Amino acid sequence: MSHEAAPPPLATAALLGRCPRCGKGALFRGLLDIRDTCDSCGLDLRAHDAGDGPAVAAIFVIGAATVGAALWVDVKFTPPLWLHAVLWPALVLPFSVLTMRVAKAALVALQWRHRRESP
Repeated sequence: MSHEAAPPPLATAALLGRCPRCGKGALFRGLLDIRDTCDSCGLDLRAHDAGDGPAVAAIFVIGAATVGAALWVDVKFTPPLWLHAVLWPALVLPFSVLTMRVAKAALVALQWRHRRESP
């Protein structure tokens, strides 16, 4: 019989980038690199791979929103081309990284929840 604490909610683990088992340790070593093990509970995270899912999420979600926003800005305000060249990369890059971090953390948490061994 296991007396482990309940894992954190998926939204908490994904949005805060926390360990899917304990919810305390940081999931990321850098900007987008998953740690080998949780520094709090020791969970081995090497087997959990998010693959290309987070990048695809960023491309579809941020890409579609950016194209729509760029078209709206162009029609509404008619800015010079250089402004588009400066504005959109400055907005897209941070939102893409944020989207990839949250998606990667969510996929790792879901993999852990569905792959862990039954007690």
